[in-house]
Amino acid sequence: MLSVPARWPVRVRPRLLLAVLLLPALGGAEVAGETAQAAPPTDAPAHAPVQNWSFKGPFGHFDLAAVQRGYAVFAGVCASCHSLTQVQFSDFGGMGLTQEQVAALAASWQVAAGRDAEGHLRHRKATPDDALPRPYADADAARAANRGAVPPDLSRITQVYPGGADRVYALLTGYTAAKNSVTAAGAGAGAGAGAGAGAGAGGETHAALPEMGFVNPYAIGHRTAMPPPLRDNAVLYADGTQPTAQQEARDVTTFLAWVSSPHADDKRRLGVGVVLYLCFLACLLVILKRRIWSHVAK
Repeated sequence: MLSVPARWPVRVRPRLLLAVLLLPALGGAEVAGETAQAAPPTDAPAHAPVQNWSFKGPFGHFDLAAVQRGYAVFAGVCASCHSLTQVQFSDFGGMGLTQEQVAALAASWQVAAGRDAEGHLRHRKATPDDALPRPYADADAARAANRGAVPPDLSRITQVYPGGADRVYALLTGYTAAKNSVTAAGAGAGAGAGAGAGAGAGGETHAALPEMGFVNPYAIGHRTAMPPPLRDNAVLYADGTQPTAQQEARDVTTFLAWVSSPHADDKRRLGVGVVLYLCFLACLLVILKRRIWSHVAK
């Protein structure tokens, strides 16, 4: 048996005690550092509540009535600032319109048709082959009209925007109502952006400063340069649906999701057909295999 010197435990025990005391502290500091790194920044957009969309999932489909109502919201509210540069009027046939209806819809828009002899810009009625016109001639004109901000193109917004349709809907309906009326500075900013800029869902007022934007927890930095765009009865629905601000936001989000992926329903139907075909083919192969090898004794 080995003999342990009497002084050895005296030398080792302080070191063991120091290690035991420092280990939890070091581990806690490391965990705290990882937590601090993993924690999102305070100005990160809030997580958008999950909505029940008809077009979600492999068996989802677009409600074409909601898509048509969403177009009415876009044309009546959003088109004054935002563009759909990757959409032609003929594409609207996919939301359940006939060729005559598409032609009439296109004729309600004006597109540029060159310049006259004096250099003035001319316009004509749009045709189904035309793309939707831009609200501004260029980015500089957009900045001048929107206090330095350039409204984004909405052609693929639900695909490229983090959070997709849920966050678009949350952004449209998530403006924070102010306890007091709009301040003078905010009122001036809202007037510069357009009539009714300070009015949100249900006619509430929203505090805003020109240099800070409008408070919205779902925007980057919790502020956005876009004033609350929707209000009750902002548009008139042809099918008699009550145009509340929430209904308008839901319909225009559905429309933008359809614009972002107009062939999604066709792809889903094709996918279901392919799966059914493969299942049928697999059954035939199993039957064929059993027939070919039926004479082989097990």
